[in-house]
Amino acid sequence: MPTSLHTRAIEHLGTRIITGELPAGHVMLAEHLEDELKVSRSVVREAVRVLQSLGLVETTKRVGIRVLPASRWNPFDPLVIRWRLAGEGRGAQLRSLAELRTAVEPVAAELAARNAPDDLRTELVEVSHALREAGVAGDMPRFLELDICFHSLLLTGSGNEMFANMVGQVAETLTGRTVHGLMPDHPGTSALQWHVDVAEAIAAGDGTAAREASSNIMRQTIAEMEPTWKDEPRVFIPVRRSS
Repeated sequence: MPTSLHTRAIEHLGTRIITGELPAGHVMLAEHLEDELKVSRSVVREAVRVLQSLGLVETTKRVGIRVLPASRWNPFDPLVIRWRLAGEGRGAQLRSLAELRTAVEPVAAELAARNAPDDLRTELVEVSHALREAGVAGDMPRFLELDICFHSLLLTGSGNEMFANMVGQVAETLTGRTVHGLMPDHPGTSALQWHVDVAEAIAAGDGTAAREASSNIMRQTIAEMEPTWKDEPRVFIPVRRSS
C-alpha cells in the first residue's frame, strides 16, 4: 500500500473530523471516499481502521462510516493532539496537555532521581547543557530536538512505563508550540537553567530538588501559554456507567 496515499487519506479525514467540518453523526460511504480522495478501496479501508482506533469513526453495516462525537476520541493519541493543535481548539488542547504535564513530569523527575540508570542520568545532564546552549543561541530547530529528547529521557527515566508512554504526547506538544509560533525566539534563561537543575538533581539522586525544578518549568510554561486558552470552555466527558 502506498504510504503517501495512506497518510494523505488519514490526515484528510482526521483533520476534517477534528475541526468539525465532518460533524458527529455524519455518515460517509467508502465508495464516495474512493472518488473524493482518488485512492483505492484498500487505502480507504486502512485509513478508516486507523480512524476507528482513534475513536473518530465507527462502521455500521448497511449504514456506512459514522463520525463519532469528541467524547469518544482518544485524547492521548499523538495524531489527535496534532490535529487539535492545528485547529481552532488549539488553546483548549494546550491547556489540557500543560495540566497533564504539570501533574506528571515533576513526579517523573523525582522518580528518575531514585530509579534512572547511570547512563540515562549522564545523557540527561549532557542534553540539558546542550539545550541551554541552543536556547541562548536562538537555534530553535536544535532546541526543539533537544527539548523533546530531554523530556523523553525524563519520562522514561522514571521507571514508570505509563509515564514513558507519554513521550509521544509531549513531543507533539513541544512541536506544536514551535510550529504554531508559540515559542519565544530565545527561551528564558530561568527556564533553561531549570532544565539543567532537573538533570543535575536527577544525576545526584536528589528527588526533592528534581521535582521542584521540574515544577518551576511547568509553572513557567503555563504562564507563557495561558493567554492562548483564555475564555476557552472546559471539556466535561460524560461518565460511562454500567447498566
